[in-house]
Amino acid sequence: MELAAAAARPATVLIDGPSGSGKSTFADRLVAGWSDATSSPALVRLDSIYPGWSGLDAASAAVATDLLVPRAAGLDGGWRRWDWTHDAPAEWHEVAASQPLIVEGCGTLSTTSASVIAIRVWIEASDAVRKPRALDRDAGAFDAHWDEWEAQWRRYVEREHPSTRADVRVRSD
Repeated sequence: MELAAAAARPATVLIDGPSGSGKSTFADRLVAGWSDATSSPALVRLDSIYPGWSGLDAASAAVATDLLVPRAAGLDGGWRRWDWTHDAPAEWHEVAASQPLIVEGCGTLSTTSASVIAIRVWIEASDAVRKPRALDRDAGAFDAHWDEWEAQWRRYVEREHPSTRADVRVRSD
């Protein structure tokens, strides 16, 4: 019975990997190519949830607790946007349990998140490719924070081993 109920739930896709590896591009292409015309997926980007440049762990925990765990139980979930301009929490976004979901961002494949029924994707690129890609993408806004972000990313990887949880691995060099 539990397996049948899980199979009836809409797809959830989790996309993780280091900054500049191509997660956003992959997610955009996945949304564009979604073949279920009856229900397009919600796309949640952790960039919209991180509470500031030191917020990787907080956003990873929030998306698991508030969005993914409720959906795994067949309930609606949600997430709170972080207002980067005002450095404060902003509006709540609800995602119906009946809607397919794609979540992308650094910290998506935490222990809790990866335990929900989902397709888990790991995207990677060499450091030589991803740093210039990330800094170019953000037009200077990320430059002063790269080292801080990279340090917390490496702590997350050491603690959570997210790549080992992936069902699909993509190299984007």
